[in-house]
Amino acid sequence: MKVFITGGSGFMGTNLIEDLLAHGHDVVNYDISPPRNKLQSNCWLMGDILELSRLKQGIEKFNPNFIVHLAARTDLDGRSILDYAANTDGVSNVIESLDAATSLSRVLFASSRLVCEIGYQPKTEDDYLPTTPYGESKVIGEQIIRERSAGIICPWMIFRPTSIWGPWFGVPYKDFFMMILNGRYVHPAKKRIRKSFGYIGNSVYMINKLLLCEVNLIHGNTLYLTDYPELEVKSWADMIAKKSGNKPPREIQYIILKLAAICGDTAKLFGWENPPLTSFRLDNLLTEMLHDTNDLKEICGKLPFSVERGIEETLAWINSEK
Repeated sequence: MKVFITGGSGFMGTNLIEDLLAHGHDVVNYDISPPRNKLQSNCWLMGDILELSRLKQGIEKFNPNFIVHLAARTDLDGRSILDYAANTDGVSNVIESLDAATSLSRVLFASSRLVCEIGYQPKTEDDYLPTTPYGESKVIGEQIIRERSAGIICPWMIFRPTSIWGPWFGVPYKDFFMMILNGRYVHPAKKRIRKSFGYIGNSVYMINKLLLCEVNLIHGNTLYLTDYPELEVKSWADMIAKKSGNKPPREIQYIILKLAAICGDTAKLFGWENPPLTSFRLDNLLTEMLHDTNDLKEICGKLPFSVERGIEETLAWINSEK
């Protein structure tokens, strides 16, 4: 395969490129930032997703069979939709550039679970309930794809990654691991919370399946990218602690965590970019997040990575980074 990946220097892109290269495929990573993994420097094409002419040139020269559009601004720090042009105008630029690839077979567009409030169960693929400018920008990106779908020259689909974790990750899930490793993570007492999370190795496996499965299974569809079955957060935290040789995380009353979250909110207002706990993170932790995976299961079948193996590989990567 010849795969053109926008935003391949990010967490998901780094892992996807590693897998594609390991299987002998040709890859171009179009990204404004250099690769996180320096071994991937040879396939990096520096470019901004907002530079239409350069994006078109890159696609035309490489002439890929597949495009995976990952490029986005993903933090939640923007104050308005205008701060997320990469997520709106960037999508338009990708669609505008598709006809530069004469051998294109399929294009996958990455969106986000935050097109809906955490815990909200959308009734249809265009049932939205965003609560942040980032989520709003991803809604607009999806709307642009569907509105311009008649001009997309090949089969296409949208996938919404849920909370994905594993090697090369960053905020907030690396912080979650590090808090457990440092003995600082505490869990809300008597709370057993289920989450549709995903290990990155399984996410990469799923993307490969989406690239190569029968067209009728994906064309025009929107799927959540997540492991199945869901995780239970306390059990996951206990397993991370056990695998790393630490004691199980302590449980603490909700009111104490709520006060700590308010302190984190205040600290953020005064310039602390990443306090360990905020109200947003606490609400995120306490709200169950479950997504329908029936269509994904039909395409992907049994996943290759267990939670236990994912934890082992993640801990090995963390140790290698020290």
